[in-house]
Amino acid sequence: MVYRFFKNTFLLLLLIGFFTRCDAKTQQNAHKAAENGNPVISETKKEVIVGANRTGMFLPKLQNKRVGIVANQTSVIFKSENEYTHLVDSLVALNVNVQTVFSPEHGFRGKADAGELVKHGKDIKTGLPIISLYGKNKKPYPEQLENLDVVIFDVQDVGARFYTYISTLHYVMEACAEANIPVLILDRPNPNGHYVDGPILEKEFKSFVGMHPIPIVHGMTIGEYAQMINGENWLKNSVKCDLTIIEVENYTHDTFYSLPIKPSPNLPNDQSINLYPSLCLLEATPVSIGRGTEKQFQIAGTPDYFLKRHSYSFTPKPNFGAKNPKNNGKECHGYDLSQEKRLSEINLKWLLEFYNTHQQHAADKPFFNKNNFFYKLAGTDKLQQQIEAGLTETEIKATWQEGLNAFKKVREKYLIYK
Repeated sequence: MVYRFFKNTFLLLLLIGFFTRCDAKTQQNAHKAAENGNPVISETKKEVIVGANRTGMFLPKLQNKRVGIVANQTSVIFKSENEYTHLVDSLVALNVNVQTVFSPEHGFRGKADAGELVKHGKDIKTGLPIISLYGKNKKPYPEQLENLDVVIFDVQDVGARFYTYISTLHYVMEACAEANIPVLILDRPNPNGHYVDGPILEKEFKSFVGMHPIPIVHGMTIGEYAQMINGENWLKNSVKCDLTIIEVENYTHDTFYSLPIKPSPNLPNDQSINLYPSLCLLEATPVSIGRGTEKQFQIAGTPDYFLKRHSYSFTPKPNFGAKNPKNNGKECHGYDLSQEKRLSEINLKWLLEFYNTHQQHAADKPFFNKNNFFYKLAGTDKLQQQIEAGLTETEIKATWQEGLNAFKKVREKYLIYK
């Protein structure tokens, strides 16, 4: 096995062996980085080894190839207990012929606000061109792929339908399939992979925050989800993407996995990631869910009408990840959910409580956004109708069961990790 950029095979094998042995050790026992909100990596019976760390399985596949990489700040190779290197930096250092970096929502280094336009640019560290896949250019153009032989996809997902990384995955697979370029996925655990819940998306509400007929919480890794996209013929004209998945080692869907790096600016820790599928529905209402504070997706509140009901309060202000947060500068009253027990289902009680209180005190103002953004997040107009009709959480969830049961049967075909 000879790489054109190595003088001898022995050196290559030494490098592969070094990364494979050393990088595997950092998935456990990392200390919590309180200053930047990064959580501790959980201890499990066996250490979880992410796909990017299994370098011996994918470096040979990059031999003499022109490589494109879909990556952000989570695309790292772990080296020791609190140390890692970015995948792009590592491959460039190994003289892999990286041509282009593609960045999803929030950008290559993960610093842009949710929904903020991310422009094309150049990576200061490596000098590589960065092509944004968020904004008008969600799908790579043919000319952006024409100098590539393989595209690597390595982005940490959180397992919610409206988290746009899986939409980026769809478009990358579709563009690569049309250009006959294989996609190499370096898989990572799903921190919400232990359950499946929510209404199934209906096709008339398809958008970039929900492209496929799946529930809000799908319970799949990026690799498993890619297999479903291919297998269910969701790509345009039913094209098939040539997929290779470097699997996570020592992982099942019951494995508790704490993300060592924030997957996006407003998901700073385990609690926010776990609450995200439930609280994100409030994005399409007057309720603040912590953007502009240090407890993003761990608190929820509104100005005025919650004042007498709840003593907890917070005031959103511009900060990293929220340049103009909802209810900016207004004191909000509501819930502190930072100590809430870990969820294994979507919790609707906060949404229902805010809606009912709004109707009592501010019924002259709309609760759900007029642009039907709530429909897109829910994937259906039925949930809003059910809430407005006064259905209970139990009654609403009962209407999801038939769709969930059907989805789980389909999902089973694509699971890698049982």
